[in-house]
Formats: sequence, C-alpha cells, structure tokens
Amino acid sequence: MCEATNNLSIEELDVRSLDLAQRHEKICDRIDELAFGASFVLINDHDPKPLYDQLETEYPNQFYWNYLENGPVVWAR
Repeated sequence: MCEATNNLSIEELDVRSLDLAQRHEKICDRIDELAFGASFVLINDHDPKPLYDQLETEYPNQFYWNYLENGPVVWAR
C-alpha cells in the first residue's frame, strides 16, 4: 500500500461467489496489492461491517470506506 500510482481507475472485487470463510482473505489480499491512492469497489451480499472492524485494526487510518448501495434489498439472501 505504499507505491504511488498514476492509474486511478477503480476496479470491482465481487466476493459473492466465494465461501464466507474465503472472503476476508481475498479482500485483504487485494488491499495489500493496492498502490498508494488506489481503490476498489467491493461487491458483497451482506453488510460487511465485520470486515470494516477488521480493517480498522489491521490498517488503522489507512483507508476510506463509503457505501455506494446498502441493504436490506441489496443484501437480501
């Protein structure tokens, strides 16, 4: 998360097809690959609040989180 980037295109990371046990690992792997200032859109089928709490612990003051859409309709199972 330290390299500067000129490519500010925003990619999507859709974890809906992954087992719940695999999702946080996949998301954290993607975060570790990000260059400084880069971002991605997370697509999930439930409110990822537990993920937010995990990221606050692992990456304090290093990220910004914004809901583009949220449930309950979007996150219905």
